[in-house]
Amino acid sequence: MTERTVYLDFAATTPVDEAVAAEMRSCMGPDGEYANPSSTHRAGRAAARRVAEARAEVAARIGAAASSIVFTSGATEADNMALQGAMLAGRARGRHLVTSMTEHKAVLDTAAALEARGFGVSYVGCDASGLIDIERIDAAITEETLLVSIMHVNNETGVVQDIGSIGERCRRRGVLFHVDAAQSIGKLDLRVDELPLDLVSLTAHKVHGPKGVGALYLAPGVALSPLIFGGEQEQGLRPGTLPTQQIVGMGKAYALADPAADGPALKRLKDHLWAGLSAIPDVRLNGHTERSAPHVLNVSFAGVSGESLRLAIDEIYVSAGSACKAETLESSHVLSAMGLSDAMAESALRFSVGRHTTAEQIDYVVCRVAEEVGRLRALAPDAPAWCRA
Repeated sequence: MTERTVYLDFAATTPVDEAVAAEMRSCMGPDGEYANPSSTHRAGRAAARRVAEARAEVAARIGAAASSIVFTSGATEADNMALQGAMLAGRARGRHLVTSMTEHKAVLDTAAALEARGFGVSYVGCDASGLIDIERIDAAITEETLLVSIMHVNNETGVVQDIGSIGERCRRRGVLFHVDAAQSIGKLDLRVDELPLDLVSLTAHKVHGPKGVGALYLAPGVALSPLIFGGEQEQGLRPGTLPTQQIVGMGKAYALADPAADGPALKRLKDHLWAGLSAIPDVRLNGHTERSAPHVLNVSFAGVSGESLRLAIDEIYVSAGSACKAETLESSHVLSAMGLSDAMAESALRFSVGRHTTAEQIDYVVCRVAEEVGRLRALAPDAPAWCRA
């Protein structure tokens, strides 16, 4: 079989859409709106208009008012701004945070940092499919609880949490609700005018926008303490000269994102991929069969190291877990929380399809994975029985 490359790591990042790149270039050259948008001269005002237009585009994608969007460097900073900002702003009323064991490291590491500063944190578990029981969240909320943080789409498994029901429970208990929606935009419909959400973290590079820019949706009346200082930009929460070209790129990417069109197309590709991979003996789907995003598929291949398989199919770009912690080579905390053994967690690969994926590419991937799984298993014929459980 002739080697070719196939990119199936769209959950890690996406290529920048050419229309997005064109908008960005219009804010970078000497004939474009390159001025500082905080400047009051004509060129500055022109750049400020581009920022305002982009802010409105991002807001429109999630059904928000433009004034509720605070631009950041990405979802990681937005998560930090939401968690630290809300906990610091409300610490006179309470010092307790509730989150889950399957959150992105941007939330888990921020929660750990808050614990080190004297805040209390409760980590709720999930079932074997990765779903979080709302009753567990409710039971974890105390009179000291200020904030609950649960991601919408899990970045490793694609499991979709019922953020509507969780948000309603938080409203009844009088606590703020934060959602990391980095994997949601362009795949699932998420509207803050229809859901009880107080804070939502967003990013551009997961939806064919540029890296280095994201946003935090901040519901009216929600107070945050700033984490950095030095200016009045972004409501004083994120001071510094605004990266006009990055923001404009995010706005264009969000304007182009269409979950109604892209979601079903992505799901067909993912289903096609799983149909092929599931024919390989001793494989396990890690996640929920129905409550799952259309683009992420996490599969364990019993008796095979996920990292070894990834290297064996090096022309196919996939992840052994989250790209944000790929250098550590540690077992996935998400899969461990779902009850997988270390061996099964370490045998997992994450495949994520995208706008440029084709059915023909999927067929190639299935053939190559089946070929290499068979080869790697043959190299270790005496693998322990539990590897095939």
